[in-house]
Amino acid sequence: MALQVSFSFTNHNPYWQNHTSKSFPSISLPKASFLKQKQSQPQNANDPNKETLVQSLCSSKRRQLNLSIVALLINGSLPNSSNNIILAQELELARYTDYKEGFTLLTPSSYVKVDKAGATVLFEEVNKGSNNIGVVVNPVRLTSLGEFGSPQFVADKLIQAEKKKESTKGAEVISVAERSGHGGLQVYEFEYKVDSTRGGMKRIFSAAFVSSKKLYLLNITRSDKPESPLDSHTRTILEEVLHSFDVAPVT
Repeated sequence: MALQVSFSFTNHNPYWQNHTSKSFPSISLPKASFLKQKQSQPQNANDPNKETLVQSLCSSKRRQLNLSIVALLINGSLPNSSNNIILAQELELARYTDYKEGFTLLTPSSYVKVDKAGATVLFEEVNKGSNNIGVVVNPVRLTSLGEFGSPQFVADKLIQAEKKKESTKGAEVISVAERSGHGGLQVYEFEYKVDSTRGGMKRIFSAAFVSSKKLYLLNITRSDKPESPLDSHTRTILEEVLHSFDVAPVT
């Protein structure tokens, strides 16, 4: 029997509706395991509650924060370990923690924090606002992402939604993964690329988790045009940002 999920957002975040072409010392997370095939658990693709969540997770460049997962290339380490701190220093990353909303992540030192309606927090590369890192937090009735569906199921729904947009010329999932966050928290991550009439080719790295009946969404958007493709060093930085997204530690 397909899993039935009942939840709703309290409102539609204007950041998702109006965002235009804007694309983040340290807690390290265990590495993700790639899911190369769909899980066998049946999913109800027509569940209106699931469609609502997918629509919230899937956005055009006007809806910045999409649910996505990236391949994890950097070996994990324990929280506050010297290896992790050294790596963050080498990549010029600094930790940002929002204790009020309950999340934490690393951000590139070269990015600046900006205000954006609907975004819980948004960081942009100086003079290149289309390269950005944002987080949105919304209440849900779920207690974990697993109640909604598998990472592969979410990735499939995500790309389907992207391809339906008038501005989308093409969309493709690169990788799908799941990892454990603080206290065994279930975290989904994706990497995908979108070719759009609004900004050209972009690489998207995203992560999501549910904690305390809140859905936390991280979206990292980076231009990946043929004339200026994403380089390996920048990719490593963005992946480390992605892997650092977690629930905030209890103070």
